[in-house]
Parts: sequence; structure tokens; C-alpha cells
Amino acid sequence: MFTHTSWVEDRSDSYERLEFLGDSVLELAIARAVFDRFPGASEGRLAKVRAHVVSRQSCAAVAKELGLGDRLLEFAREAPRDELQRISRSRNVLAAVLEAAIAAVYLEHGFEAIEPAIVDAFSERIEYARSSHVDYKTELQEALARTGRQVHYTVLEVEGPPHDRRFVCAAHVAGEQLGIGRGSTKKAAEQEAARQALDALGVVPERI
Repeated sequence: MFTHTSWVEDRSDSYERLEFLGDSVLELAIARAVFDRFPGASEGRLAKVRAHVVSRQSCAAVAKELGLGDRLLEFAREAPRDELQRISRSRNVLAAVLEAAIAAVYLEHGFEAIEPAIVDAFSERIEYARSSHVDYKTELQEALARTGRQVHYTVLEVEGPPHDRRFVCAAHVAGEQLGIGRGSTKKAAEQEAARQALDALGVVPERI
């Protein structure tokens, strides 16, 4: 369970097989949790919440909270210390080890016994996705798709010195500028532009 692929000759002796199983167990636990917790949410909204909760970044954060990186080092084979530190802090590795751990306890105790612990470990991320995580660009794209339209983003201006950039982006629909956004990254500026475009179209982003 705590064996990195670089420490074995045969990859099947690493945590990868358990990771494969654990990914499915985690998705089922979170899918059941959001299904029960948010009875009024649409299928599409539930899928977005689940995807956010079980993302690599989310899994890595939970793994770090549980100290799985340190556990991985306890089982490490001989290797340069800087390499071991890099492996134990890698987002992809931490997420994979978490999923492998979930699979191991699933095989040992069964789904019903471990489901509450999985949901509890991800509870804050479920709540964050419910209350805060709105992808305005996706919401706009989906709203426009229903009428066969598309959105196009342009960078209008880049402000500030290299260490403190501010981007100004616009969202255009059918040649009309419907929103302008500002942000410290191009992505953030586009999100704000998309939010304004949704307002202009009278579309309310779906929240749970």
C-alpha cells in the first residue's frame, strides 16, 4: 500500500492496483453522500460537486491531513533523501496513496464499515463545493449550448509589473461583449467575465 512504483521492479507490486480500486470506492462514497445531502440538486450539479471533491488536489490535501506522506517515507526503499522528499510531497503521489489506503481498508472491512470515515474525511470539501465552487465559464458554456451559441474570450489588457500582473478579459457571445472581468490570472479574469455574461443573459448559476 505504501510502495512507490520506483521502488519495485514490477509495477503490480506497488500501490497502483489498490489505487485503481480505491478510486471507485471513493467515488461511490462521495456520490452517495452528495446524493443524500442535496436532494434538490440536478444530476449535472451533483456530478460537478463530486468531481471537485474527488479531484487530485482534494485527495492530496486529505492525504496530507492524514499524514500519509510521512507513512510513505516509513516504507521507503533506499534512495536519495531529496528524491524521497519530492515523492512524499507530490500531489499525484499523495492522492494515489490515499486511494490505495481506501482500497486496502475496503478489502479488509467492507464498504458499509468504511463509508462514514471516507465521507467525514472529505466533509469540508463537500461543503466548500456546495457553497463556494461555481465554475462560471462552464455554466455559461452549458447555458449557451442549449441555444447553439458559443462564448469567445479575449484579453483586453495586461496591467502591472511582471510580479503583480492584472488581466482584463472580455466574454463575447455572437460578436457582442457581455462581460468584462479583472483578475490576477487570465483564468480568474475570464471567470469574472463569464459571471457578468451570465448576469447579462439573465441566467442564474445553479447552486445547491
